[in-house]
Amino acid sequence: MSTPKIRAAVEEMVTPFLEENSFELVDIEYVKEGSNWFLRVFVDKDGGIDIDDCGRISEFLSEKLDENDPIPSAYFLEVSSPGAERPLKKAADVLKAVGKDVFVTTYEPVDGLKEFEGRLLSFDNDELAIQAGKKNYIIPYSKVANARLAIIF
Repeated sequence: MSTPKIRAAVEEMVTPFLEENSFELVDIEYVKEGSNWFLRVFVDKDGGIDIDDCGRISEFLSEKLDENDPIPSAYFLEVSSPGAERPLKKAADVLKAVGKDVFVTTYEPVDGLKEFEGRLLSFDNDELAIQAGKKNYIIPYSKVANARLAIIF
């Protein structure tokens, strides 16, 4: 099964449990590091997620994965918080990040740049407005390759 299909199967398995328990699915990764495969599920909730939450979700998902067996090879399951530099995968994530510091990369240059780090001022009409230093940038959402929260010192 391909990596996108594995991610989709895992998402389908875990989403009902997460929604019933007021968790939010942030991201799913299925990656090879060295000779090992890792299935990483990043979850969050209002007020943050703790180790007990991760344990409950891991236990549930582990049972579901054993029942459905969508992954043909051995792998390590990891359930964790997305961390302080949380990825902004969906438009709803970007909207929730308004007023926060972000790091955004684009598929092609916008105003001569492909990387932007600063305060997300707004997300309207499929455009991000970011204040980086003393300059504001308007970035079409369709050009965003990656976005995440940032810790700017």
